[in-house]
Amino acid sequence: MLARLSIRDIVLIERLDIEFSRGLAVLTGETGAGKSILLDAFALALGGRGDAGLVRHGAEQGQVTAMFDVPKGHPAAGILAENGLDDTGEMILRRVQLADGRTRAFINDQAISVQTLKAVGAVLVEIHGQHDERALVDASTHRQLLDAFAGHEKDVAALEALWDIRRTAGTALDEHRAGMERAAREADYLRHASQELKTLAPKDGEETELANRRTTMMQGEKVATDLREAQEAIGGSHSPVSALSAAVRRLERRAANAPALIEPAVKAIDIAINALEEADQHLHAALAATDFDPAELERIEERLFALRAASRKYSTPVDLLAALAAQYAGDVALIDAGADQLKKLEAAAAEADQRYAAAAAKLSAARSKAAEKLNKAVNAELAPLKLERAKFMTQVEANAAAPGPEGIDRVEFWVQTNPGTKPGPMMKVASGGELSRFLLALKVVLADRGSAPTLVFDEIDTGVGGAVADAIGSRLARLAGKVQVMAVTHAPQVAARASQHLLISKDALDKGKRVATRVNALAADHRREEIARMLAGAEITAEARAAAERLLRAAG
Repeated sequence: MLARLSIRDIVLIERLDIEFSRGLAVLTGETGAGKSILLDAFALALGGRGDAGLVRHGAEQGQVTAMFDVPKGHPAAGILAENGLDDTGEMILRRVQLADGRTRAFINDQAISVQTLKAVGAVLVEIHGQHDERALVDASTHRQLLDAFAGHEKDVAALEALWDIRRTAGTALDEHRAGMERAAREADYLRHASQELKTLAPKDGEETELANRRTTMMQGEKVATDLREAQEAIGGSHSPVSALSAAVRRLERRAANAPALIEPAVKAIDIAINALEEADQHLHAALAATDFDPAELERIEERLFALRAASRKYSTPVDLLAALAAQYAGDVALIDAGADQLKKLEAAAAEADQRYAAAAAKLSAARSKAAEKLNKAVNAELAPLKLERAKFMTQVEANAAAPGPEGIDRVEFWVQTNPGTKPGPMMKVASGGELSRFLLALKVVLADRGSAPTLVFDEIDTGVGGAVADAIGSRLARLAGKVQVMAVTHAPQVAARASQHLLISKDALDKGKRVATRVNALAADHRREEIARMLAGAEITAEARAAAERLLRAAG
């Protein structure tokens, strides 16, 4: 799945591009050649912690790019969608490490947060070493891994849906019950307040409307006299409109004799008459507005007083009294009809709880059976790994009092390293070398279930040799039939099983003034020579070459 790892200006690396093939790829080389630098760089591209010390001396920044071919439906594509990023099928993770310690992260050349990069990297690659088996020793992942092994994904999804229904029903019941309790404590007050507000019947915006009408009435009283005088002058008995109209008629009869003199005057008088008539209309409308019934003003003032008194009494703005009335009416209705609704909600919550409990118990029983199968499969892998006296066990503890979306079970992987010793959590009981082999046995059994599509093993064969190293190599090769596997190794038995062999070396540059790490894919002859070196050490003998040849033939 991993197509290429590209590194620029990281410690001891100026420029490095590594093409990875499918299957098992091994990286070998002398101690200090730069294997740890490569893994640190890879981890950086996957969202690992940044470090200014990773930048090559003299460079302003370094960067690492990891390119993957991601199949449709892979969880990484879902993370991209959640973050509004495009899924093109090829996923390019790039991390820029600046010399001042800052970092920048990109996916498909779109800037993203380091947290998003880390989330994507976690579902694409797992890096495992003697002290970095987080994907398996973290107990919070064990239930998910057991479910993946047993194929419980659909059952877990169905249980999560029942959990949501149960939680929704429980929330509705709790809210209704709390409302009933609150209403019951204030029943007398609520009934009185609800009736009073119902009688008052406040409306939204009523205060503003009444206040504006009252102001208009009171102002109208003051200006009514002046409006009448103006209306009398314009449209009354002394109105100039009649005289102006008569004058216009006389002038129009003479217009034929002197049109140039008469027509402009007639036009101007017409405009004046129209203006006077329009003014008369406005004055009539204004007088109509000031003409009110004093009883209406009294009713408006009484209504405003009642609304504002209720506002003070209930410590609520007048405009919110209608909403308060609806709330109180609802609380009273809850008291009156709440008992029946409570019974319905209690029945719905009980049914949801029973359905969840039954499904959780069924899944718990299935997990216990699956745990036995997982134990048997993992324990069958232990003897060839020189753990024949050890025992792997999957602890499934059901606790119906502590339910959750994924059920009632707490799942944890335990081991017993020797008969008679006390078993315990794998991370606490197993030593570094044992832990690595337990990890490998688990990974072989789980294969591509509950696992990232690319696995990196960092020297998990440390401290073993001979038949055990060969067993590790065999299992890594088997695992590589399901997922892509990369292994940093010092064991020739592991290297012989690889479908791709990469040699890490350190070259002197500038007449020894500086060094650089190189990675080269080995052809058949060079590969035999490297395995012979791993067998013999500094001086490669004919016997070592022959032994290397035998390892390669046996692995093939």
